[in-house]
Amino acid sequence: MKKVIVSICLLAVVIIGCHKVPITNRKQLNLLPETELIGMSLTAYQEFLTENPPVKSGSKDEKLVKRLGQEISVAVEEFMKQEGLSKRLEGYAWEFNLVNDNTVNAWCMPGGKVVVYSGLLQVTQNEDALACVMGHEIAHAIARHGNERMSKGLLIQAGGMALSVALSQKPKLVHDLFLQSYGISSSLGMLKYSRMNETEADKLGLIFMAMAGYNPSEAVNLWIRMGEASGGQAPPEFLSTHPSNETRIADIKAYLPTAMKYYKKKG
Repeated sequence: MKKVIVSICLLAVVIIGCHKVPITNRKQLNLLPETELIGMSLTAYQEFLTENPPVKSGSKDEKLVKRLGQEISVAVEEFMKQEGLSKRLEGYAWEFNLVNDNTVNAWCMPGGKVVVYSGLLQVTQNEDALACVMGHEIAHAIARHGNERMSKGLLIQAGGMALSVALSQKPKLVHDLFLQSYGISSSLGMLKYSRMNETEADKLGLIFMAMAGYNPSEAVNLWIRMGEASGGQAPPEFLSTHPSNETRIADIKAYLPTAMKYYKKKG
């Protein structure tokens, strides 16, 4: 009887926790209050920056990351306003930092907390490509893909218990699931985004970069360089959770005409 009650409760939670992703309108499982995840991100972000000090303020690359981040965040807010989705950005306080690490990687926590690794700049090589990656990572946060992955993780590994309960009873598991869900290294390793997650982030990211004044067509060259960055060795960290293949590039090319409609060429 107890198992039946638990199953019914979980089903109710799943139904209540269904939300839709911008653009695709795909229903997704978001069991966790975004406000709580934003609160967790404040602590996790500061912990990360304490262990990985940002590049000195005022340097050329640091200024580049912050400038692009600011421009893209304005575009994100404009797009969400146009779509009537501004409430989805409640609690966001954008922050962009570059850390000195040769890893080819970048990520965005809920609430707009972004980190770019210096190793990524060796592959992006230009502003349009960097804007593409940053737009893509921000898109994952806007689409709440991390919430989706963490919700599934709690269902599987914590029996679907509420986040507040899991935090008190299994704090390490929750902490590791959080880092894992947002593409940051943890003792649990890294979760791969689903094909659908990647497609959604690609599409949203292309729109964000276009509205910020960066040419979305550079995305094709970027992903080709990403594929070449491995040099026959293990793929870059960015590709370990962001699959890059011919199908993906073909999908991007197919979506470019739509993205270009949002392109506002600078100056």
